[in-house]
Amino acid sequence: MNDYDRQTSGSQPRPPANGSRPSPVRVVELDLGKPGELRSPGGSVPTGDFEKHVLALVRRHGQPLGLVTATGAEGDEAALSHMLVEAALQQLQVSTVAPTEKAAAPLHRAAGAKVPADRAPVSVIVCTRDRTEMLPACLDSVLRIAYPHLEVILVDNAPSSDDTERLVRSRYSDRIRYVREPAPGLSRARNRGLMVAGGAICAFTDDDALTDPGWVTALVDAFADDTVACVTGMVLPAELDTEAQLTAEAYASGVRGFTPQSWSLRQPLSDPLAQFSPGRFGCGANMAFRTDVLRAMGGFDPATGTGTPSRGGEDLLAFHQVLTAGHTVTYQPDAIVWHRHRRSMNELARQVEGFGIGYTAYLTAAVRHQPRLLVSLLRHLPNGLWRWYRANQRRTRQAGPLLDPGNDDSIRILRRLERRGLRYGPYRYLQSVWQQRHTRPGR
Repeated sequence: MNDYDRQTSGSQPRPPANGSRPSPVRVVELDLGKPGELRSPGGSVPTGDFEKHVLALVRRHGQPLGLVTATGAEGDEAALSHMLVEAALQQLQVSTVAPTEKAAAPLHRAAGAKVPADRAPVSVIVCTRDRTEMLPACLDSVLRIAYPHLEVILVDNAPSSDDTERLVRSRYSDRIRYVREPAPGLSRARNRGLMVAGGAICAFTDDDALTDPGWVTALVDAFADDTVACVTGMVLPAELDTEAQLTAEAYASGVRGFTPQSWSLRQPLSDPLAQFSPGRFGCGANMAFRTDVLRAMGGFDPATGTGTPSRGGEDLLAFHQVLTAGHTVTYQPDAIVWHRHRRSMNELARQVEGFGIGYTAYLTAAVRHQPRLLVSLLRHLPNGLWRWYRANQRRTRQAGPLLDPGNDDSIRILRRLERRGLRYGPYRYLQSVWQQRHTRPGR
């Protein structure tokens, strides 16, 4: 928790604990091409024991097809695998054998598959701050990525100790480049990584995420279109062990569908509000940019993001700036990371309030950088807020019974927290701008 979380956490309401807590949900991967091999998120060791409730990402020859749920699982892993195959056939209405022309394309993204050596060099940038216990799982998953030209950069942001540096140098040696950014703020940390990156593409993920073995390859594939300057991907839950994690996934899932999508201002958008609601494009835990384009934009606005009064919005602003610069943003569902949601309700409450603050901080930043947007923003703002409210109401109803935390009070309070955060975003952003002017950049 940063200093700005502490400023509001004492006064904000807490989602109440439900009398009958929901059961944990085991998260697994199942490939219909190898139905007997269940995997844990991030391509790690097989799952072993499992809980009564299961959420599975279903693939076919490496290509993600959809999510299925199963309840009442009993027996060993083989029995669970059989049950999930049956669930996939019913819930996704797919067969276990893909047509040849569809099966061949994603094979190179599967774990252990070879990738052509002529791919563009990529720099994966992970930013962290005082999370040494959580970090190894993230870094191990990144190092499992099979890609011929991969640079991994860890940015240690304003650390309170040398624990992270010692971990990286002792455990990862020359496989990971360690960089320290002394000034606090996620945007400053990402900009430090961007400054030293040698790849033509910079891919960003968070220290509480696990990357899929085919993550980088899927991102790079989307850059085959020269107009694309930013690619985002799907964010799935890595674990659903606690009430807070189940509530988080029901409230704000990172699943934006299993079909690629693209957005550009070179042609009129079907939805004129799209450029002001870039959260639909993706999020900062799973995004990549052409390095030269991101540098030309000046990187991430240091007055936005975690570790500043703005509490977030740096990813939204970057997506917005890519669009308004005339480039294309693409969502690539094959590019998957698995996120470890907040484990406690108090942590989740702080995070969700930050969503609201970060969103209106982003809008304020967008107008500050491009004042001409103000007229369009004011014209669309009332309808946009109404649609945001309706979407906020709908998204939990679409989560499905397995991910329903069974606590409507929790969801209502989270909505209220996010709405409350919306009011503070503009002031917090301007406060952050003032602070950044008095902060020396890291050397």
